[in-house]
Amino acid sequence: MHDQESLKHHHYHSPEHKHKVINRLSRAIGHLNKVKQMVQDDADCSEILIQLSAVESALHNTGKVIISEHIDHCIFHALEDNDTEMLTEFREAISKYL
Repeated sequence: MHDQESLKHHHYHSPEHKHKVINRLSRAIGHLNKVKQMVQDDADCSEILIQLSAVESALHNTGKVIISEHIDHCIFHALEDNDTEMLTEFREAISKYL
């Protein structure tokens, strides 16, 4: 008999995927640090907003990479394993993300 944990889908993400996500997050962190420094330096509000927009864009693009990878791999395996719980969790996460 299988317990619920042994039936649960285990996530694996390729080193290439992790590298893409980490690079995008690093870019967002760099932009955010720039915004923080600009605020500390009393930079022009227009310039701060432009940098803040870059942070939002970097985060949004990171989310797209994660969603794409999740659909291509995790959802595929969840369907194979009939893991409806994981599918429900992903649907809820997408709702919150959007």
